[in-house]
Amino acid sequence: MTTSDFAARTEPFRREILAHCYRMLGSLQDAEDVVQETYLRAWRGYGGFEQRSSVRTWLHRIATNASLTALERRGRRVLPSGLAGPSEDPYAPPVPAGPEVSWVQPIPDALVTADPDDPAAAVVAREDLRLALVASLQLLPARQRAVLLLRDVLAFPAAEVAAVLDMSVPAVKSALQRARARVEEAAPSADALVEPDEPRARALLDRYIAAFENADAAAFEEVLREDAALEMVGSRTWFSGLNTCLPYITSPPVLGAPGDWRMVPARANGQPAAVAYRRGPSGVHEPFGVAVLTVAEDGIGRIVVFADPGLVTAFGYPAESGGQK
Repeated sequence: MTTSDFAARTEPFRREILAHCYRMLGSLQDAEDVVQETYLRAWRGYGGFEQRSSVRTWLHRIATNASLTALERRGRRVLPSGLAGPSEDPYAPPVPAGPEVSWVQPIPDALVTADPDDPAAAVVAREDLRLALVASLQLLPARQRAVLLLRDVLAFPAAEVAAVLDMSVPAVKSALQRARARVEEAAPSADALVEPDEPRARALLDRYIAAFENADAAAFEEVLREDAALEMVGSRTWFSGLNTCLPYITSPPVLGAPGDWRMVPARANGQPAAVAYRRGPSGVHEPFGVAVLTVAEDGIGRIVVFADPGLVTAFGYPAESGGQK
């Protein structure tokens, strides 16, 4: 066995393995850690790989079990809407969350989406990474989550899933039925969503960015749907409906003055996103985080704001200013 032989057979699946681990764990950082562990375990075991299954199935077996081990040490990850109902007072300070809360994180499309030369495959990959779907997956017990992903996302036969998870085929079918019912109940339909590369999605993202950069309060009323929701990851506070989202987002502490914000268009979880910088006390635009938008033909239906400066560099953008990538 040589390093080049191992790499040639396993590297083509790294992107798919990362996406699988992310769906399992709901965290880019955790997923990258488990992918590293997966490839380390695979390298160590490659000499004994008897090819009773494909390399793809073998890697997914390792990755799934490494993810399950990781989940035993961590609580489930959530968005603010998974903790409590929406706030009715847009002028009240956001309610902080304690260290016991672990948050779902976004993932850049560039790390996990399929070959851009295969548009149909890219659309399917984006659908399976929608932020709302990933958040709903976190509601499932870990093994149900694994069954659902292996069967419905990766299209593994029930017998292979049973072998990966050391379950019987009837147990796999039962777990899949329960998981499908739970996710269907928790995750909103994606039927009306606009794909991020469609002109309407790009136009709404551009208008969202311009509204922030110009501190144009009126512009938000034009791009947000009546039933829009706004979540601020890191706090328990979120809003549902234009009557509370609009006052919050256009308040001086959030919107600021013209030039306070710089934003760069991006894509995350198969959705339009904005990488954000905010002007600091020194006048320099410092990394702020990433906002992920859920977009329909008639406007922006949901904004999930991840106020985590580390995500700016994780998405491949510079840490020192709000300039171009």
